Amino acid sequence: MLVDKFWGTNKKYKEEFGVVRMSKKQSYYLQNDLIILLLMFIGVSLLAIYNAEQMPQNAGENYVLKQVVWFSIGICIVAAIQYFELDQLYKASIFTYGIGVLVLIVLLISPESIAAEVRGTKSWFTFPGLSLQPAEFTKITTILFLAAAISHHKNKYDKATVKTDIFLLVKIGLITAIPVAFIMMQPDFGTSMVYVFIAGMMVLLSGIDWKILVGLMGLVSVIAAGLLMLVIQFPDLAQDVIGIELYQVNRILTWFDPTQQTSNDTWQFDLSMLAIGSGQLFGKGLGGLQVVNLPDAHTDFIFSIIGESFGFIGGAAVVLLYFLMLYRLVTLGLNSYHNSSFGSFICFGYMSLLLIHAFQNIGMTIGVMPITGIPLLLISYGGSSVLSTMIGFGLVYRVAVENTIKNDYLFK
Repeated sequence: MLVDKFWGTNKKYKEEFGVVRMSKKQSYYLQNDLIILLLMFIGVSLLAIYNAEQMPQNAGENYVLKQVVWFSIGICIVAAIQYFELDQLYKASIFTYGIGVLVLIVLLISPESIAAEVRGTKSWFTFPGLSLQPAEFTKITTILFLAAAISHHKNKYDKATVKTDIFLLVKIGLITAIPVAFIMMQPDFGTSMVYVFIAGMMVLLSGIDWKILVGLMGLVSVIAAGLLMLVIQFPDLAQDVIGIELYQVNRILTWFDPTQQTSNDTWQFDLSMLAIGSGQLFGKGLGGLQVVNLPDAHTDFIFSIIGESFGFIGGAAVVLLYFLMLYRLVTLGLNSYHNSSFGSFICFGYMSLLLIHAFQNIGMTIGVMPITGIPLLLISYGGSSVLSTMIGFGLVYRVAVENTIKNDYLFK
């Protein structure tokens, strides 16, 4: 290298003039495993969206180019986040959380001109050529604040007791309940359940006594079973009690027993299964989609497009890709705990977000879960979901960078 030619191989001179240190500092910001995983997700997303553009309802649209723009902006955001240290993010977490909740309130009181109802829900700010879903961004701010709250609690109470564990449980519940309450007013039941799942995973990983967790899980199971029976046995009453819409009730009934529903209720599920099944083992390839005209092919049902285009092999590869990302997030969370419990819980929260989205979205396309409007993160088309997911990725990337720096100094 030019540096070696100028300075020779004498390490002493390199260190004196900062050559070695500079190269080390730059290497901290190259988390190769996370970069490779992200690039693979982007590649899968663009290929799947390209095939989804063949659907008649997408004629004339260039969703691939738009997705490239969203990912490009997202990468810039990831880079910008690296200028902030975890301590700064910790202090800012309460303010970002407050802004996220405030935006949800503004959405509810905004006029139809900028916040129109779409499919019976008021979930979007709509501007000329641009739509934004605040709840997607509030997921990240809620994860950030939950991580800060759990970290602060653990630093304050060295020895956990039943009293301190219950106190932590109440804090997690309140932090989650506030945005969920405003999202249910939209109403958006599916997104609300994402928040509840994230909070549940954070509770499980926060070290709360197992006796309290067993009691809590028993209570949650009873409530969930009761609500499900209410929807099945008394669907009209369920709309008033739970606050869900008729189409959401029909989706749950279709998932529970599709043979008892009409073709109007099961058409999305039927088309999704037909698309995935027609892909067989190796799929139809790029530009080879036939017969199946899927609704929301580039967003909610992108996995069905993957199944039809690339078959069982392609679908399994996507599942494996998510497994690798989730595994990396879990190991990063565990390894960074001794350096920063705040960073550790950021990883766990983001892992929970990807997990529930992947499980729910893939599950609904194959009939394992009821149909909801939850996208397949990092793959589905969409500005709000892409940008919010990239913000979360940027936070996790920062955790990885600081963990690498601290470990380097620790074992130097």
